[in-house]
Amino acid sequence: MNETENEVSKHQKAGNSTDSSSIASDLSIALKVDVDTFAGTRDGVPRLLEIMERAGIKATFYFSMGPDNSGKAIRRVFTRKGFLKKMLRTGAPSAYGLRTMLYGTLLPAPDIAASFPGILKETAARGHETGVHCWDHVYWHDYLPRLSRDRVASELKRAAELFQRIIGTAPQSTAAPGWTVSATSLELQDAMNLEYCSDGRGYAPFYPVFDGKRFNTLQIPSTWPTLDEILGANGIDAGNVNDFYLSQMKNGLNVHTIHAEMEGGVMAESFIDLIERLKNKGARFVTLYEVARACRDSAPDAPLSMGEIPGRAGLVAIQG
Repeated sequence: MNETENEVSKHQKAGNSTDSSSIASDLSIALKVDVDTFAGTRDGVPRLLEIMERAGIKATFYFSMGPDNSGKAIRRVFTRKGFLKKMLRTGAPSAYGLRTMLYGTLLPAPDIAASFPGILKETAARGHETGVHCWDHVYWHDYLPRLSRDRVASELKRAAELFQRIIGTAPQSTAAPGWTVSATSLELQDAMNLEYCSDGRGYAPFYPVFDGKRFNTLQIPSTWPTLDEILGANGIDAGNVNDFYLSQMKNGLNVHTIHAEMEGGVMAESFIDLIERLKNKGARFVTLYEVARACRDSAPDAPLSMGEIPGRAGLVAIQG
């Protein structure tokens, strides 16, 4: 995206009519797209772009910028209770593919964003919001609490610098892999002067208070569970999962995190059906930037801590 396109994008954002009262009262759906892998970037993102183009909606895409070390996640079988059960319950091996499950172990870890800069540019050119998910998804997710400040800063810096080289502007938003945060990561995100982050799970935009310290970057949490948390549990399957999602709808803001590897892959038809059913219910689709712009002045402070949620192995950041 060149400078002229960036200026056009800024003016379009600034002129959006979304305000805090409409976010609070309307049935608003914000789609947050996590792009975790090489295959998800190559195959899932283009498919999602076409689906959203046909539906006439925009979303917020978060890209993993560095190596795809998905195969190293196998360590979680031994360190996270319920991880193997979740993988088998959701059909993750077929959804993500054998090669992805071996990257970083039996197969070399391919670079993600550097391999597909055109896909990142195309996402922005189509009017979607783009941001940084991470440098190394598995590394951040598995080791963040044990990383030094310098190492966390390096992970964020490498991802942000490559993002800027590809997109042409510094990232204005980040989203933590696996909803994993620390006081250090929140402090470093503050130093990046981001518009907002989407690092956790909760119910409404807020300013986080973590380990007794208040941080300055607005958080917009995901409010719905993800497919990998609910498929195969409590009788939910591909045939009725959208009935479940419709039951989660509430007036005001609903933030739904999808994955390029799932909704842009084996669950694409289900995702198309969900969009159609949401539109039939009168839902209005907004980007997270629109939410941030509408809510930044009125959002309250709220506790943020690492805890457990149903269907997910390990701890995630949860709004108190």
